[in-house]
Amino acid sequence: MRKTFSGILISLITITSLAQVDPAALEKFAADYAAKHDHFTKEEVMDVLNQAEFQQEIIDKISRPAEGTMTWERYRNIFLKQGRIDAGIEFYKEHKATLERVSTDTGVPTEIILGIIGVETYFGRIKGSYKVLDALYTLGFGYSRRGKFFKSELEKFLTLSKLEELEITEVLGSYAGAMGYTQFMPSSYIAYAKSFEENGTRDLMESPEDAIASVANYLKVHRWKKGQPITSRAEMTRKITGLRKQALRPKNKVSDYTKIGFKPAEELQSDLPATMLIFDKEGKTEHWFGLYNFYVITRYNHSPLYAMAVYQLAQEIKKGFGE
Repeated sequence: MRKTFSGILISLITITSLAQVDPAALEKFAADYAAKHDHFTKEEVMDVLNQAEFQQEIIDKISRPAEGTMTWERYRNIFLKQGRIDAGIEFYKEHKATLERVSTDTGVPTEIILGIIGVETYFGRIKGSYKVLDALYTLGFGYSRRGKFFKSELEKFLTLSKLEELEITEVLGSYAGAMGYTQFMPSSYIAYAKSFEENGTRDLMESPEDAIASVANYLKVHRWKKGQPITSRAEMTRKITGLRKQALRPKNKVSDYTKIGFKPAEELQSDLPATMLIFDKEGKTEHWFGLYNFYVITRYNHSPLYAMAVYQLAQEIKKGFGE
């Protein structure tokens, strides 16, 4: 029987993909899962794994994350475009009652909830195009640097599929396995997702209401301080040299920085815990006071660029609340 070149190539790719995953590792994973959980038998886990596809593209992407080499100026220009701001204002108008109720219940400002959903998925427009099963399978068994973490997330994804009745082979998300409006990893979905209507179903794929409740719950659990400021631009009152990169978690106080020559653009209590954030923009260096709630945002994503984009997008959207 004659095979075309493309057919041979596809066969080789399939064989190569399968060869990159150790069958013994799959058997062990399935046996370990079945021993710990009642949701799947070992045979059922193996059946799921046999439907997963190893994708080298995913390994390549996670090995070269764009965010790792991005300047604040470039990062900001991605997330502070007018189109995203306008989409946030429309999302606010459509879900105002939900946002205000959740904000009242949790103490998390409406605009911060919007900022996170806006940065994560453009208010649900960009949730990811990779099968979550493929992503976690590929990274769990083919990415040695963090294989243990992604195997754990694959385990959680199996459990999640039963808890929330998800079609495990069809759920789409990011190349890292994050999913839904909120881009939660499976472990975060299980731990922090909330049902807005408290009807037992937590649908982060299609329900903006559940997404709103879940983002706020995540920040609340990570000790969001109601009514406290997040950040403030720091102005230099004199030349400051030798300032090293500071930890994200505030270990000093506002007064410690004012003593060396920084002044907050807005009035801040001198005894508030603070760190100093440094960003490069348009060839200049910006300094910002990072307060405890800024640190809480970085628990969602540990990048200070991410947290500042969330904050600034939130402030731009807030300007449109009265329109």
